[in-house]
Amino acid sequence: MIPSQFDYVRARSVDEAVAALTEHGEDAKLLAGGHSLLPVMKLRLAVPTVLIDIGGIEDLSYVRAEGDEVAIGAGTRHHELERSEVARTEVPLLPHTAGRVGDPQVRHRGTLGGTVAHSDPASDLPTALLALGGTVVVQGPGGRREVPITEFWTGFFETVLSPDEMVVEVRVPRTGNAGWGYEKFTRRENDWPIVAAAAVQGRVALANMAGTVLRATATEEALARGASIAEAAALADQGTSPTSDMHADQDYRRHLARLLTRRALEKAAGVPAAAA
Repeated sequence: MIPSQFDYVRARSVDEAVAALTEHGEDAKLLAGGHSLLPVMKLRLAVPTVLIDIGGIEDLSYVRAEGDEVAIGAGTRHHELERSEVARTEVPLLPHTAGRVGDPQVRHRGTLGGTVAHSDPASDLPTALLALGGTVVVQGPGGRREVPITEFWTGFFETVLSPDEMVVEVRVPRTGNAGWGYEKFTRRENDWPIVAAAAVQGRVALANMAGTVLRATATEEALARGASIAEAAALADQGTSPTSDMHADQDYRRHLARLLTRRALEKAAGVPAAAA
């Protein structure tokens, strides 16, 4: 299907992009890599009358260590995050997960800010980011504000962003040599996860188990009480609300959440794969 007609604006800076968003309001959408936006436009699930292209704003592409955090620009491509030496050293869960997003074409065009703002509950990188914790930095006509990542996603394709705001940066704690794990189940390697689980430093996040990515709080609380990995993972689906579709029904998704959480936790704990 062909998207509806729209006007095109190319922003040369974040200020220009915010000014265009302010001018056009809810009729405008930001375009970076386009791998999240264009498919929903083709399905007429999104019908913006103005596309604001921010793909050429070089100031939004970076990965750098700042104090106890790693700061990642919203325009950073998935393959740039995958290959970043800073990310590999300071927060290795993220480059590993970035390397499992889609196929090479998607990873060379898709951006971190795009996948964060899209708020798809079946997304790889938001799942990893939620497990890591941290902050989403957004900018609007009134300047910048920081939103805890646990509060950023509010529903299916919904966030706390106002129509005149955009994601400019994501900041996550440096985890260094701490153990981590990311497991997902797909029909094909480059598909969206039917279910995914990310684990790091006692935190666990799940994909495709509700209207947003979410934390497996029952598992986290069990780990904090000293429960075994198996006991804690058995609680992973508590508090979730998975849907049924052509790929999996609710019960199967719950089973996958428990299984993948156990595997992710075991990898984070250094349990040999043969013993998993």
